[in-house]
Amino acid sequence: MTRSLEDQLLATGEISEAQVKEAHAAARNGDLALGPALIKLGFTDETTVARAQAKVEGLPFVDLLKAGLRISDEVLAKVPGELATEQGLLPVVERGGKLIIAIDDPFKRMIADQLSFTTGSEIACALAAPGALRRAIKKFYGDSTEDAVASSLGGASDEEDDAPIVRLVTRLFQEALSERASDIHIEPGHGRVRVRYRVDGMLRDAAEHPDHLHSPLISRLKIMASMDISEKRKPQDGRIGLTIEGREIDVRASILPSSHGESMVMRLLDRGASLISLRELGFDDEDYKWFRRVIKRPNGICLVTGPTGSGKTTTLYAALAELNRPDVKIITAEDPVEYHLAGINQVQVNSRIGVSFSRILKAMLRCAPNVILVGEIRDLETADIAIQAALTGHLVFSTVHTNDAPSVLTRLQDLGVKPFLVSAAVQFVIAQRLVRRLCSECAEEYQPHEEELRTIGIDPKTMTSQFFKRERGCRACEGVGYHGRTALFELLEMDPELRELCFRGEPLDVIRRAALASGRLRPLIIDGARKVLRGMTTVTEVLRVCRDESAESVSVEVD
Repeated sequence: MTRSLEDQLLATGEISEAQVKEAHAAARNGDLALGPALIKLGFTDETTVARAQAKVEGLPFVDLLKAGLRISDEVLAKVPGELATEQGLLPVVERGGKLIIAIDDPFKRMIADQLSFTTGSEIACALAAPGALRRAIKKFYGDSTEDAVASSLGGASDEEDDAPIVRLVTRLFQEALSERASDIHIEPGHGRVRVRYRVDGMLRDAAEHPDHLHSPLISRLKIMASMDISEKRKPQDGRIGLTIEGREIDVRASILPSSHGESMVMRLLDRGASLISLRELGFDDEDYKWFRRVIKRPNGICLVTGPTGSGKTTTLYAALAELNRPDVKIITAEDPVEYHLAGINQVQVNSRIGVSFSRILKAMLRCAPNVILVGEIRDLETADIAIQAALTGHLVFSTVHTNDAPSVLTRLQDLGVKPFLVSAAVQFVIAQRLVRRLCSECAEEYQPHEEELRTIGIDPKTMTSQFFKRERGCRACEGVGYHGRTALFELLEMDPELRELCFRGEPLDVIRRAALASGRLRPLIIDGARKVLRGMTTVTEVLRVCRDESAESVSVEVD
């Protein structure tokens, strides 16, 4: 009796009945075969499926991932590289007058007759895992150039012809993840398509492709992101869900039409990455104690501000993780839900069906939560509901887009919130930026110049023999001198005087001066200077994200 792939995998104990049922459902929804569905769901790997498929088909299995795999030049010469790449096969060994070729699909056995005529040898087939076969072909025959890929796309009309662009997109994501990129930028212009990665907050060139690759590349990504591929005149947004090397990656994609064609930005979020704790965020001991104290207030609104990609959501998640206990009910409204937190009710915003921040917030209040997180305050309706919740016994966390912490108070008023409501509801504001952290392998000490000290608010007279550190570059940091990032924080805690100024609708400069004078505002540049003194980052990095003039009104105490 001939076994099916399902029977073979079940018989060897590689998968369970429940996994088979789930894979069949996924296969129907995604138009996949059982094997690819099992792999996509992470229940097994390509090698296991290929090994089982080989037994079902009565073919030998060849492990092309085996360490030290060698194929003689004489054997490789039997099959032209162009034919091997085009058909997806690899000559492995010649035994007893037979040339054994590795294939990744049993249906490719029909190629054996054609090869027998071409090579003048008898052909036998062995099954290999598809990914391993592709890598082996690339290893032994070399990678095709981008021009070759582009030419193969010239008459693309079916899935077989689309395979090169699919491989290009896969390689794009794999390389971005291996380089720790947070964003991928695809930008057409001047006869080329430029690909850049954002690593540790800085853009770097990754690749350049011929201009005629632009259309099929963007079309493929649009399909993956469920966008309208026929619309090329309007901006579009979409999402892509990927599993790469066992890691679940959520991709937020944005299309922007430009004068040279559509440019695309994809933001990568690794759902499998562990959440950063409060201590890992960049808080020193003093700030850590302050933050733990202020987030444990029974009510009020707590706001985090900063530009896109400055780690605001990470800070809020760290606060929620600190407050997450069995006796506390926490509900969040997010766009998107970036990390899934056990014990917390998380709601996804969906503007297409009218599920907005304000609508979710109204529904939240009927669920009797203790703590509420609103992903972002974008409009008056959301701001009003959040503040009313804060004034009726709820602790509310949210984000606002402003340049610094005091600006949040006037920003809420700009949205239309009454000054007396802002004054009564806001408890504290954190403004933050991310700076690159010096590479621990190659950072070198140096004596800073007096002017350099003044730019970050340090009086040269207070310095004795303090050294700073600067970047140098080594193999560990790929010559950049930095590896990873840390956060700088600007902390503002409301007190009666600030509430009175806010109530009266005083200008931003008046509020900022009063906050500095009372010690309720700790500017961003001070935290930056502290981290420079500790050798965590450089003056250049701090000044990149802080305004120079802010150093004129502050002073940093040197320990």
